[in-house]
Amino acid sequence: MDGGGRLSRSVGSLRPQADLKMAARGAGILLRERLAPLERSVTALKNRKAPAREPSTNKLVIFIERYVPRRVGIAATLLMLAGSVGFGVVKGEHVDELVAAFQDTRNAAANAAGFRISSVILNGRKQLTQDEILAIGGINGRSSLLFVDAAAVREKLKANPWIADANVLKLYPDRLQIDVTERTAFALWQEDGKLAVIADDGAVLENFVPSRFVKLPLVVGKGADVAAKDFIALLDRYPQVRAVTKAAIYVGERRWNLRLNDNLDVRLPENDVGNALAMLSKLDRDDRLFSRDIVAIDMRLPDRLTVRLSEEAAKARDEQFKAQDKAKKKAGAA
Repeated sequence: MDGGGRLSRSVGSLRPQADLKMAARGAGILLRERLAPLERSVTALKNRKAPAREPSTNKLVIFIERYVPRRVGIAATLLMLAGSVGFGVVKGEHVDELVAAFQDTRNAAANAAGFRISSVILNGRKQLTQDEILAIGGINGRSSLLFVDAAAVREKLKANPWIADANVLKLYPDRLQIDVTERTAFALWQEDGKLAVIADDGAVLENFVPSRFVKLPLVVGKGADVAAKDFIALLDRYPQVRAVTKAAIYVGERRWNLRLNDNLDVRLPENDVGNALAMLSKLDRDDRLFSRDIVAIDMRLPDRLTVRLSEEAAKARDEQFKAQDKAKKKAGAA
């Protein structure tokens, strides 16, 4: 009716679309044929059942399978890893470093919060310096008042021989007070050739003798460190003997000998030492006993005093006796 031109254009425009559909359908069929073996393999894997496992005869395995919940193995593995790390820290001797690092971290946090120790009040110090006392107690510039263990610091201080007692107070937010009671150097103690400074309770204060302590009384022998306090107190009651005593020697942990300045040895009795010292004082005061040419005085027996002369004095005495004997013989012959 319109000459057929419009109809011919409509048919021409639909033919390419039909060709594309046919080509896509053919490509899909071809792809499905190519992938069919792979699909069959996947389906077979999905449908394949796991081989049946024979039941274990091990009682431990049976118990674990029956009673231990799932995922416990993961927790056990993590626990083993943590244990391995801990073992490595201990074996490598890094425990102290780890603890120190943790303490420094928490102290830094507390100090930032306003608990830094800004002042230390120290009472009772005589022999030890403030720095020495703080070092003994474990207090340093990084310490925080919040984490200072007052009881632990006190025990550390008391472990030092110079400190008989200590008290530690935390004054929040930033002050620390330490009160110490120091021991006093009492005597020098010698045993097995070693010399030490001791307190009156026998505690060793120094294992060497500083120059400021060289004039302390000297006691020698095993047990003399503990027994010295009572004996020196008794000796001080007799200043005439005390003034010339160079050392007191404890013998068999039972009795004392005195070594006087001129190397004169006085052997005191085990009992009634006070009377023996009183007798010594009287003999020296009346007869100048300590100035005589003698090397030993034995007072161990309660009813007698024995004196041993020096070699020179003994020879002079023997010659004097011989001369007296000769004079007597001549007088008898006449």
